[in-house]
Amino acid sequence: MGANVSRTTVRSELRLSSVPRVSVSISPNLTALAVVADALAGRRRGLPDAWRKAIAARVRATGHQAARPIGAPGHSVVPDSVVPLAPPLGDVPMREQLDALRDAPPDRLIRDLEQAFGPAAVPAHWRPAAARPERWLRGYANALADVWSAVEPMWRRARPLLDREIARVGVASMRGAPELLLGSLNRRVVCTGGSLFVADIEPSAYDLGDRPVVLVPMLAGEDSVIVSLDGPDAVWIAYPLPGSAALWRRPAAPAPAPAPAARVAGELSALVGPVRARLLLALDRPMTMSALATRLNLAPGGLTYHCDRLRAARLVARERRGREVWISRTARADELLDLFRR
Repeated sequence: MGANVSRTTVRSELRLSSVPRVSVSISPNLTALAVVADALAGRRRGLPDAWRKAIAARVRATGHQAARPIGAPGHSVVPDSVVPLAPPLGDVPMREQLDALRDAPPDRLIRDLEQAFGPAAVPAHWRPAAARPERWLRGYANALADVWSAVEPMWRRARPLLDREIARVGVASMRGAPELLLGSLNRRVVCTGGSLFVADIEPSAYDLGDRPVVLVPMLAGEDSVIVSLDGPDAVWIAYPLPGSAALWRRPAAPAPAPAPAARVAGELSALVGPVRARLLLALDRPMTMSALATRLNLAPGGLTYHCDRLRAARLVARERRGREVWISRTARADELLDLFRR
């Protein structure tokens, strides 16, 4: 997958052998990725400085660390794990994308790195992630979540623009002019001579064949374009939503006030201890023991110990499903949390 393209005349090429089939995906995770690249990874693509600073101030240290390889100078290729639920699957809500990252087994990132770069050629900027994949996946999920907390209000305000863009794509497709539509996405994308060209610092060439093209409008800087041209089932192109530049001119989002969840966690910690409080709060849905250990950064033995204590207090339940052990909050635990949330 190609990350945000640079200001260069070097371009990747997508050869169009027939009239492409074009659709739209409303997947806000690409907006979050574009903002992560611009505000955290140093790949500046047009965000106002005030927004860039305000968003960076929201993101946890683990998120800043995970974002670094995405914007490495001279590179645009990133592993598919950066977008675990791709737009060709349909509209992808932000929560589902975050859950997919937090539940992803570490070896998936290793496989995606090997697929992107070759098993013996993982570049230096991705080696820390390859060495500790579970840490990178967790940190990257944190970065997306923190960025989304700042951008989501703007995304809601952009709904009329998104609806207008969906209609524009539909009209162009019905009128049989998808090439004109593709050429109008952004100045970094050019459609001419039977090919689509996308500015890229690591150029490559592909045949579209009979794959569809999925367009993903983003709230992002005016020069932000993210593409995946090599997917077996579809090509997708994420681009700035037309008309959205005015939204960035509003005052930058302030630093967040302490969340009610932080108060709940503090009060719950006094009752059951900090680790078990984090464990209970993390179980907003049933999870496997391995996924929960990764999310909480706990060794399996330590997690089992704390789960046993909470199980004895009738606050969690365990269930074996095949080879996996699932853990969930009990109704008693939910009632306890409700007391602290009042």
